[in-house]
Amino acid sequence: MVYLDHASATPVDPRVLAFAGRFLSEEFGNPSTLYTLGLSARQALEEARARVAALVHAEKPASIIFTGSATESNNLAIRGTALRNRKDGKKLLVSAIEHISVLNPMKDLQKQGFDLGVIPVDPAGTVDLGSLEEQISLETVLVSVNYANDEIGTIEPIAEIAHIVHEKGRYLHVNATAAAGRIPIDVERDGIDLLTLSSNDLGGPRGAAALYIRPGVKVQAVMPGGGQERGLRSGTENLFAIAGMGEAARLSADEMEAEMARERSIRDGLVREILTIDESYLTGHPEQRLPGHASFRFSRIEGESILLNLDTFFGIQVATGSACSSRTLEPSHVLLAIGLAHAEAHGSMVMTLGRSNVPEDVPYVADAVKRTVERLRAISAL
Repeated sequence: MVYLDHASATPVDPRVLAFAGRFLSEEFGNPSTLYTLGLSARQALEEARARVAALVHAEKPASIIFTGSATESNNLAIRGTALRNRKDGKKLLVSAIEHISVLNPMKDLQKQGFDLGVIPVDPAGTVDLGSLEEQISLETVLVSVNYANDEIGTIEPIAEIAHIVHEKGRYLHVNATAAAGRIPIDVERDGIDLLTLSSNDLGGPRGAAALYIRPGVKVQAVMPGGGQERGLRSGTENLFAIAGMGEAARLSADEMEAEMARERSIRDGLVREILTIDESYLTGHPEQRLPGHASFRFSRIEGESILLNLDTFFGIQVATGSACSSRTLEPSHVLLAIGLAHAEAHGSMVMTLGRSNVPEDVPYVADAVKRTVERLRAISAL
């Protein structure tokens, strides 16, 4: 099997399991209790917080809030910030290629009286800075832009976006689920106010995520409860998943530079070989893209057919867009936003690399894709 869908699910690193396993059994205490087992759990929680903070160069570990998923972090960032600061303005801005866990809370706030504006992107998926400048105002309390897009791999000019946001508006939220651990992120350098991270995308367990909140940014809880995580995310902490996320963050920081070079080499090989197929096109930015991300579209065939054929006949797992939207029959809103027609958007294929991928995958995968496209076009009615 060749697994090429790490953006939708990443296997837990064996070193993370070895590290965090004890928090399921021997060291299972509740971090809110005051006896020895609880104090030990609290120490593990704070060590994980420091490791996640270090990954994104946050000055204060206390600026990291643990949640249960990236969707929860996005909701806390968007709802919690918009509602807490609504006396300062009720305008929100979001890029056209955000994940649905960002778009849907934005749309829900729109139903509650907030004014929602959408920032377009160019054909490579880069946010239109001119449009951002035109739309933002003193009434804009929150702008949300992904650090890198999980469907087309494009990395956004976050520092430039932050400069515009802080010159005319208030807060910038960045969903870094696809980028964290894969490229360097520095919340201080980039001027980010709120940043979403996911444990599983780092090679940690599912069931944990984090939200960086710059000191001084006003956010309110969206789920009342016992007051854990500075009162912003109530509920007993998932110590196993959080400790695992901390260890995964540490490993990602230590190995990022080498892993970026390794994955970029494999990705470039895949892009070079697959683009020799007639009527095949790279989607996303050709250079400013995640090192382990290769996305394509093919004329006259459906992405779902490519996915199923590669899996059935070659044991290769790829995606045809975001996993969270894959069960709908609608074309990807990301591909439509970069200017593709509906028919063009239906022929997409996304490959996202991980630690298990090796250079020897390139010729096997490239040959499988060529044979699959040839076979599907031979029977296609399009």
